[in-house]
Amino acid sequence: MNNAAPILLLVFLAITFIQSGYDKLFYWKDNLSWLKEHFAKTQLKNLVHLALLNILILELISGVLCIVGGIQLLVNNGRTFGLYGAVFSCITLLMLLFGQRLAKDYDGARTIVIYFIPAVLAVYWLN
Repeated sequence: MNNAAPILLLVFLAITFIQSGYDKLFYWKDNLSWLKEHFAKTQLKNLVHLALLNILILELISGVLCIVGGIQLLVNNGRTFGLYGAVFSCITLLMLLFGQRLAKDYDGARTIVIYFIPAVLAVYWLN
């Protein structure tokens, strides 16, 4: 199992983003309502709907690429899809971090950093 660490990281990222995307997709109104309040005093207050849709799409792309990347690593040691999944995960997390910092939610931003570290490790190991 030469690829155990990258596979575990891809599974971690896939679970993170597929579950988060599922939550946004099936509880759209609840998420939108909370986020409108969360960003009410920021420059994003009129863009919350579009931002939520953007994050949903990026999370689903990240999660699917991580799943495909994990399978690719298992089947033929290929790293392409896993690397794309890890990079998309980092981009998604950076966008989330930007939003949390903009909203001055420093605890939320700190939580995102916890997810960002394994995502960057995945990029490093798959590159």
